[in-house]
Order: sequence, then C-alpha cells, then structure tokens
Amino acid sequence: MGTEKKFVEQITSQEKDFAKWYTDVCLKAELCIYSGTKGFVVLRPYGYALWENIMHGLDARFKEKGVTNVAMPMLIPESLLLKEKEHVEGFAPECAWVTHGGSEELEERLAVRPTSETVFCDYWRETVKSHRDLPQLLNQWCSVVRWEKETRPFLRTREFFWQEGHTLHATEEESLKFTIEMFNVYEKFIKDELAIPVLKGKKTEKEKFAGANATYTVESIMKDGKALQSATSHDFGDNFAKAFDIKYLDKNNELVYATETSWGFSTRIIGAIIMVHGDDRGLKLPPHIAPIQVRVMPIRMTDENNVKIAKELYEKLKDAGIRIDIDLSDKTPGYKFQECEMKGIPIRVEIGPRDIEKGVCVLARRDNGEKIEVRIDNIEKEVKDLLEKIQNDMYESAKVFLDSHIDKAVSKEELVEKMNTKKGFIKAMHCGCEECETALKEETGITSRCIPLEQEKLSDKCAICGKPAKYEVIWGKSY
Repeated sequence: MGTEKKFVEQITSQEKDFAKWYTDVCLKAELCIYSGTKGFVVLRPYGYALWENIMHGLDARFKEKGVTNVAMPMLIPESLLLKEKEHVEGFAPECAWVTHGGSEELEERLAVRPTSETVFCDYWRETVKSHRDLPQLLNQWCSVVRWEKETRPFLRTREFFWQEGHTLHATEEESLKFTIEMFNVYEKFIKDELAIPVLKGKKTEKEKFAGANATYTVESIMKDGKALQSATSHDFGDNFAKAFDIKYLDKNNELVYATETSWGFSTRIIGAIIMVHGDDRGLKLPPHIAPIQVRVMPIRMTDENNVKIAKELYEKLKDAGIRIDIDLSDKTPGYKFQECEMKGIPIRVEIGPRDIEKGVCVLARRDNGEKIEVRIDNIEKEVKDLLEKIQNDMYESAKVFLDSHIDKAVSKEELVEKMNTKKGFIKAMHCGCEECETALKEETGITSRCIPLEQEKLSDKCAICGKPAKYEVIWGKSY
C-alpha cells in the first residue's frame, strides 16, 4: 500500500497548482520527457502513439477534401523568407538560424522553418503556370522550430510537431471558401474525436496570422478557465502570390495572380486533451484516440485459470478490433489500477476467480469511476457500446463546463472584474481598434480570442474604450 500511495502523491492536485499538475501528468503518464536540449522534449512511445491516432484521423479527413501530402525542406534561405515583409516580422523573434555548414560559414544564413508559407510559394512559382494546374491542395506533417522564451510540454516547446496545409486557388472566392471548409474540418474533428467543445470565430486584425487577410480559429477552454487556440485556418488572398510573383494564365489567356490559404493543427492539442478532461488521478483519454482503449487485469496472478481466462478475454477483444493490452505484471492490483488511471485508459477489465465462476467480468470506466458487471460471452458488444458511451459522455461533460464558463460584460471594469474572479470566457463588444485591444492586453493580460460567427449585440459601445462598437468579441486569458 505504501508504494501505491506514493504513486498518487507524485501528482500535484489541480486545485493546489494547476500548472504543476499539468506537468506532473505529462511526465508521469509517460507522454513525454525533457531532453538534454533546453526547450525541447522527447515524445515517448505512449505520447507519440496518441499523436499518431490524431494524425491518422485528421489525415483521412484531409484526403476526403482532395488534399495530398508532400515534404518540403526544413531550411529556408533568409532572402526567401524576406520576400513577405509582414510575415517575416511576425516570426523574426522566434526564428532559429543555421550559420555554418560543417566548419564553413554559409554565404547566406538559413532559417529552421517556423512555418512553410515561403517554401510552398517558391515551389508554386516554379510549377504553376496555367489555370489547369489549379487548385493545388497540399499538406505536410513535420516539425517546426520557434525559439520560445518560456516553454511547457506540448503547449510551448521550441520544436513541435504539426501539420501545415497550404493551398493555391484561382480566385479569392475559392481560397476563402476552402479556408472556411478546413476550419470546419478542425471543429468537427476536435468535437467528434477528441470530445472537446470549441468556440468558432474569426481573429481580430491584431491577432490574425502575419500576412493573412483573415484568420479563423477554434478556441477551447481548459479546467483552469484559460483558453487554448486549438487550430487555425488562414486566407491569404493574393498577398503571398504578389510577394512571390505566383501568376498563372487564366481561361482568357491572361496572366493573373493566384490566391492562397494555410491551416495548421499541432501537438499543442495534446495539452488541450490533458487539461480539458484530466483529473487528479491523471489522464482521461477519449476512446476514439486513446492508444490503449481497454486494459485487461486478472486479479489473482497466482491462479493459472484466472490468467488463462484473462488472456482469452484479451484475444477476443483484440480480434474485435479494439486497441487493447493486458497487465500480467507482479504489481499489486491497487497499483495496477492507479497506473491504468494515470494513463487515461478508458476501460479497465477486471476479472477474478469469483467472476469466472459466475461467467462475468467487471468493466471499470476511467471517466466517472463507474463499475459495470457484464457477461463474458457478450463482452465484445458490451465493451464497444461502453467505449462509445464514454466518448459521448466526455464530450457532454466538457460542453457543460464550457457553457457554464461563458459570461458577458458591457464595460471594461466589469470585464476585468469577471475575468479576475471567474474562470472562462467573457463576451463583450469591441470597436475593432488595435490600440484599444493592445492596451487591454498590456494592462490586464486579457486577449481577444475570436469574433464569434454568430453575433450577439450586447450594447452599442465598445466595452474597452466606449467608442461605437463594430462587433462582439470573446475575450479570455490564454496559454
């Protein structure tokens, strides 16, 4: 029992220190470990398996939209990066530079990609000549480097994994349509597969992506009330095409500029999964993306028949297509249970000699702790049904939390007071002025999260400065 107690005590409670709880879970659930390079982490097998499930699910959705995968160079010549001034200014503070090749200094320094818009543009400038070459719907799965000053596993590391989609179109109408289409793909995937509810909207001028006409975002809420930008989709119009001289012959045989989009989703979402669903016992993983959906545990390891039946259960569920493992270690049952909970495995199958006599086993749910006795001869259906119920219940629980943590304010004083005393998002009107927004951020740490697609008129005046309001904005403090 002493060992089991120590295992649980190694996690700080959410109430005591949410940030420390988060880091404890990342490390103790074996998702990642700090590397010898400051600001970089190693994705451990369990963490990478989680990312792989996310990748496979999202990649399939991209392919349904006609997107194909490519691989672009990770190093970008400085002269290429400088072609789009606004874009460069947005990323300059975070760029890592290669200055030497072997022992020789390079004639031109090379940026380790912080993102790949410029490389895709350089590719299209050489390969797209006619309207028949359009649209170009491309994506790459890779890592990027951004030299963050403060780092935290998954949320902000100097290297992170992601996908970056880049598309080229004939008209601004087409690029905007595809921007929103991919924005909706993200929202549905996060909801259906990760069991995370989100707020959808458009970024303000201040917060939009450098070089974009418009940025669309999905924002989720963590259990500490902070927001996490979960995915973004950008419409560039012809901004990059003009900077990189990407022209094509249209149907009238006239040379015109193409238009472009970009959209991305990263391992930061693993941080969201942890903070939306987790508790003081560790992870809670949605069944759809859990690396291990079910773990079988024979209660009495010294009983050969108990172990034999447990192995048969394991094989039966494995053959049914369930991601499953079996714990045949000599650890105590209590320790095994806690280990299973720490990793967020959705269902634990417990089976002991008495259960075998009755022809039953026990399904223990990770999400709510409920235990259900089921017949062994109907185990495949029972487990599959329960996995779907857990997936749905986790979403509903997170949705209730989100809905109950959205408030309204009509003045700056009310906005700041509610943000400081409550967890969550605040709806308030905004004049659209960047200076007004910047002042609020510098003074209070409150940022605009998005301009919701469905607008609600709360007042005629901007809650921040009192000028005439243009639209409703959702505000919050974020990671």
